[in-house]
Amino acid sequence: MDNPTVLIPPEFLAWPKTPRYENNTIIITEKIDGTNAQVYITPSGEVFAGSRTRWVTPENDNYGFARWVAENKAELLKLGHGRHYGEWYGQGIQRGYNKVGKHFALFNTSRPQESLPAGVEVVPVLYRGENSDIAINATVQELIEGGSRVTPGYMNVEGICIYYTQSRCIVKLVINK
Repeated sequence: MDNPTVLIPPEFLAWPKTPRYENNTIIITEKIDGTNAQVYITPSGEVFAGSRTRWVTPENDNYGFARWVAENKAELLKLGHGRHYGEWYGQGIQRGYNKVGKHFALFNTSRPQESLPAGVEVVPVLYRGENSDIAINATVQELIEGGSRVTPGYMNVEGICIYYTQSRCIVKLVINK
């Protein structure tokens, strides 16, 4: 008597629900040319420093970010539990922006300025409103003509980031490579 082979199907993965095109709000920020960084704070108050691809330590650092995080742990705890992504930029990193020292700018543009720890800023918001090519092109032109908002008068800007609020998707538009 033959035993029929029983096929076991693979795990089923459903197609994700597609949101309706109702909220077409975008937030455009200046694309800062530094190095991607993150501060991770555990529920128990441990603080970790990371780059875009790995954890960093003062002994195995990324442009001094881990050392800065360690030196500013008490202040950074004010960010609260979670992952806090941003750009580590300034003197000696990519464009430098004619800055003295290095700076950490969070990508979270909804973070209230008064809640920021000392030494932490938010990437400059250039536009918040309805998604349109006109708004995007006008913002790029303003950045080209007016220069960086991170360092007023600095004209060698990198570009913009466009955050689509409904899909929570971010894309970059590079002006100067």
